[in-house]
Amino acid sequence: MPQLRIALAQLNPTVGDLTGNADLIVDAVRQAAAAGAHVVVCSEMALTGYPVEDLALRQTFTSAARQALTDLAARLDAEGTGDVLTVVGYLDDQDGPRNAAGALWRGEVVARQFKHHLPNYGVFDERRWFKSGDELTVLRFHGVDIGMVICEDLWQDGGPIAALGEAGVDVIVSPNASPYERNKDDVRIELAGRRAAEAGAPLVYCNQVGGQDDLVFDGGSFIVDPSGTALATAEQFVSKVLVADLELTAGTGHRSGTFAGVNVQRKVLMDEPLPAYEKITNPQVQPLSDEAEVWSALVLGLRDYVRKNGFSSVILGFSGGIDSAVCAALAVDALGPENVHGVSMPSKYSSEHSRTDAEELAKRLGCPFRVQPIADMVHTYVDQLGLEGLAEENVQARVRGVLLMALSNSEGHLVLATGNKTEIAVGYSTIYGDAVGAFAPIKDVFKTHVWQLARWRNAEAERRGEVPPIPENSITKPPSAELRPGQLDTDSLPDYALLDDILDDYVEGDRGYADLVAAGFDPDVIDRVVRMVDIAEYKRRQYPPGTKITFKAFGRDRRLPITNRWREHH
Repeated sequence: MPQLRIALAQLNPTVGDLTGNADLIVDAVRQAAAAGAHVVVCSEMALTGYPVEDLALRQTFTSAARQALTDLAARLDAEGTGDVLTVVGYLDDQDGPRNAAGALWRGEVVARQFKHHLPNYGVFDERRWFKSGDELTVLRFHGVDIGMVICEDLWQDGGPIAALGEAGVDVIVSPNASPYERNKDDVRIELAGRRAAEAGAPLVYCNQVGGQDDLVFDGGSFIVDPSGTALATAEQFVSKVLVADLELTAGTGHRSGTFAGVNVQRKVLMDEPLPAYEKITNPQVQPLSDEAEVWSALVLGLRDYVRKNGFSSVILGFSGGIDSAVCAALAVDALGPENVHGVSMPSKYSSEHSRTDAEELAKRLGCPFRVQPIADMVHTYVDQLGLEGLAEENVQARVRGVLLMALSNSEGHLVLATGNKTEIAVGYSTIYGDAVGAFAPIKDVFKTHVWQLARWRNAEAERRGEVPPIPENSITKPPSAELRPGQLDTDSLPDYALLDDILDDYVEGDRGYADLVAAGFDPDVIDRVVRMVDIAEYKRRQYPPGTKITFKAFGRDRRLPITNRWREHH
């Protein structure tokens, strides 16, 4: 029975950094070769970073990417790892931009594979990339037939993998760049298992890891056999070279030709089987809990956004509330306490507990912390313009935004916005005020989930014998913007538990008024919430990016017309 040692290079590339990404790949192949691997599989577009979005339309970039692949093949050979068959995702420019995978061996690009199914969905519009009549190439290597597919090819019933199954392959490799969403890892393994069964061969799924703008990729690469059993798994949210041994049933009578509407061609690289060798124990990792998974995603998304954009530190308002506390704890986990600068900005309406809770948060986290009162600055605006009511409230938020941006300009920190998904959904934020910033760590986290994450993070600290980072009072006290005397969020909004239930159905589920009534919600509350959501689109369009963790993230997956007279109603 033929054996094959295969390595999955779960890497964290940066879009456009062809040199840096090539360095990551070379290091990974070097590690894999040292571990005795015969084949290395990198993620989708590992060489260019992913998603490239409209960089795909720049001829200079696509040509540079294709050349970078050729250069990488020569470099791997010069490094002494040319005998390792290396599959690398990249951007090709053959007859226009192409999402492709190249097979590198002995200094050459011995095969190029293009994606067959290119849907228009949440990552970016790839319809312009579609090419009909593409071929699938099967490589015979050490007596084993290896088929290649790319990412969404896995989604097609009766598609490229069915063609490979009919033609006959011994193993399928699948470079992927699949963004993180809650509970998505189970779906991936189940889907890959179905495709492995369709092909009658193990499937090697190598996923990207790392943050890219508002997306975060969780890795979690794996190998699954035709029975749906995971043969090897990699950790989530870390760069990793996963090395595993496969025992394969090399088929006889494998064919070239047209199968399931796809032309399958074969190329022999090395027909001689490997001599027998001692197998290693394939790695298997325990899945993370839901809270640990989400927290890890938010930390990685924040860390990579800051560092990949050339910053090393962040600054944010420490209000004493739950949202700023969770954002600060995330930032400390991502960047270290010395790189997270907290600013308390009390107004004449700020309570004593908000001031002391902010100070206590900084003490627990070990962050640089300062107090910058805003009462005199607000007084100047309010008196000069004769402001009162909502206008006076918003000036307080906007003065805080100006103060944070001034400190950012002066000291070089990146400003974090601390709004959560619930507030952003209903427009409960001040544009150019608390919405100011370059990144919003909890933008895709509903308010009730923010509380859950805070309790989980504190419990994790206690489990490890550490000081819980988030003050208990910030978790338990009624939330308030404190922009007027005695203000509470519930003055303007329904109870957060009820509000999040409605938003989950209306935003995440796209359910209409009748569906919400049928779900048991009060019609008057539905009217109120739906109207707030619909008229707040202009605010959401101007909100900073933040890590996507749900199926319907604002700014990427859900976008309504700003000028829009359609309303859900009785």
